[in-house]
Amino acid sequence: MKFRELSIDGAVEVTPQLHGDPRGLFMEWYRFDHLQEVVGHPLRLAQGNLSVSAKDVVRGIHFADVPPGQAKYVSCVRGAVLDVIVDLRVGSPTFGTWEFVRLDDVERKAVYIAEGLGHGFCALTDDATLSYVCSETYNPTGEHAVHPLDPDLGIEWPTDAPQLSARDAAAPSLAEAIASGLLPDYEKCRAYTESLRTA
Repeated sequence: MKFRELSIDGAVEVTPQLHGDPRGLFMEWYRFDHLQEVVGHPLRLAQGNLSVSAKDVVRGIHFADVPPGQAKYVSCVRGAVLDVIVDLRVGSPTFGTWEFVRLDDVERKAVYIAEGLGHGFCALTDDATLSYVCSETYNPTGEHAVHPLDPDLGIEWPTDAPQLSARDAAAPSLAEAIASGLLPDYEKCRAYTESLRTA
């Protein structure tokens, strides 16, 4: 299993070692001890989700209040997606920037997304299926979104006809989210992450 820290602090690409033969395939898709070495603390597994999307569906950009936030470990078990991480932490040196990782059922990469970061994806195939575990359970009053097509973010989605949910289509722009005080604070996120290291 190989780990590559992305340009946004708290975002990590994970490439598993695939063991295949004529019978099929085996891999370790998650190792808490190896991930802990990279991010500095264990990932609490509080909830597991499965998301199935048609081609050209765009979901996100979703994030949660910190504390406690909601760290995610995301993989694609069928088809392919372009997974996007956005730094929404006000005060971060990389605030407003984004990075992507292709997740698919061939290389079977995963991404770790720390508390306070925004997350979204675009389905590159029909029936694209994401499996992800979260550090906290769903909290409808503490979870939010920024519009994925906001030109200020400038995310280069690989589709000319993005399909959005009603919630995502009505999400505020980055500027509106900043003005309303909706976004996580970078220093609070760092302090929360540090508390996990010493817990």
